[in-house]
Amino acid sequence: MTNSQSLCASLPDRAAIFIEGDDRFDFLQGLITQDITLLQSQPLIYSCLLTSNGKFLFDFFVFDDDDKLVIDCESGDRAQALLKALKKFTLRSKVTLALQQDFEVYQVFRHCEECNDEAIHSALDVNRMDCFAGARNDGVYFKDPRHDDAGYRVYPHLSFLRKQESQIVDTDPSFRWDDTVSESDFNIWDEHRIRLCIPDGSRDMIPEKSFLHESDIIAKTAVSYTKGCYMGQELVSRMHHRGLAKKQLQCVELNKIPGGAELRSPCGDIGLALVRV
Repeated sequence: MTNSQSLCASLPDRAAIFIEGDDRFDFLQGLITQDITLLQSQPLIYSCLLTSNGKFLFDFFVFDDDDKLVIDCESGDRAQALLKALKKFTLRSKVTLALQQDFEVYQVFRHCEECNDEAIHSALDVNRMDCFAGARNDGVYFKDPRHDDAGYRVYPHLSFLRKQESQIVDTDPSFRWDDTVSESDFNIWDEHRIRLCIPDGSRDMIPEKSFLHESDIIAKTAVSYTKGCYMGQELVSRMHHRGLAKKQLQCVELNKIPGGAELRSPCGDIGLALVRV
């Protein structure tokens, strides 16, 4: 049986953009790659903003917090650039945008001693990891929509997960997580997400250069192929239906990087690299 434990890592360099106003849903729907109406059936979506010719600009998460939408994005200059890009399209829309740098975000996940795809999958009970959103006085935690084995994204109001060990108390009787959650170094999460081939924003996707289909995760979980028009849709749709992607991000061992591959984000002895397929 695979040994695993539930870990919680603080995610550095995150920011939040808050969108308020009557038109906030329609405003985002016409810009981002994912269907904003999914928030009616799941608590968190993963999406991108593209250039007009369909190249990657930003990736982020979106959730609905009562009277505002919250975008969980990269911080610093990247957050400022995303805010500026969104403001270009406000026009007469009844929306207001505000930026908060240093937004507190955690990732709760299962770590396996034998870190391979099969071990990671068996350590996470997929029957328990459905579209669950938990809430408690000191935070909310949402199922990460990028991968079944990615765990949960946590947005605490208090720093309860900074303790050495803390119990997650669920509010959904169908959800059972009976382990304590131990604090984890970010590199452990970073290695985990690399093995799952999950890109980490501009560390792995080059703004204004990368195609969305260079990441299988983004192509499958950040894009709606049935919603109405959004900026850059034509190229994304064409690559999807014609299978035009020639390179993809893959987990590689640093001492066995395939010829011609472009290494993006390394961690330990592995990394994500853009490999010809």
